[in-house]
Amino acid sequence: MISLSCTPARATVRYCSCIRPPYVPPGPARSGGNRERGNGGAGTAGCPGMSADETYTDGGHTYADAATIRRILRDSGDTWAVVGLSGNRSRAAYGVAEVLQRFGKRVVPVHPKAETVHGEQGYTSLADIPFPVDVVDVFVNSELAGGVADEAVAVGAKAVWFQLGVVDPDAYERTRAAGLDMVMDRCPAIEIPQLGGRA
Repeated sequence: MISLSCTPARATVRYCSCIRPPYVPPGPARSGGNRERGNGGAGTAGCPGMSADETYTDGGHTYADAATIRRILRDSGDTWAVVGLSGNRSRAAYGVAEVLQRFGKRVVPVHPKAETVHGEQGYTSLADIPFPVDVVDVFVNSELAGGVADEAVAVGAKAVWFQLGVVDPDAYERTRAAGLDMVMDRCPAIEIPQLGGRA
């Protein structure tokens, strides 16, 4: 079980930690990592400087394709465990969880404090949740995120979502190999309006 005593990814705006240095993959093998912008181009409200159709790529490998994003948000189920969610309103997880609830998702806080947030009981780990979880939304630092993805596989989740600034290509490969959908370095609060939902 991964300890979440670390500091989760911090937010500089209410919903997304989007004002941050871009992720640079380590080592020469990943030196080609970049963001590719689709035809939409316009910035997204609530996330300055990032288009809703930007995609992180690593040497031609896309970690957040539009079809997978739509599938996770629409078809993967409505119970989302949000790892790193506490009652701290200044953290990105708090605002994103609020958006997910408005989109019809049940939000399950996972945090060492196991606080009740947005009316939902919290748990200290994914393994402690006594009912099935469909999607695991990860707000911890990249160094620990891979372990959370492994726990998501172990509890039978259908998909894993790494938030903006949370990137682990090896964890992505493991999670996909286990049969789960996964996206990295994206935010559902940005993607939901593209599906006609309310953010």
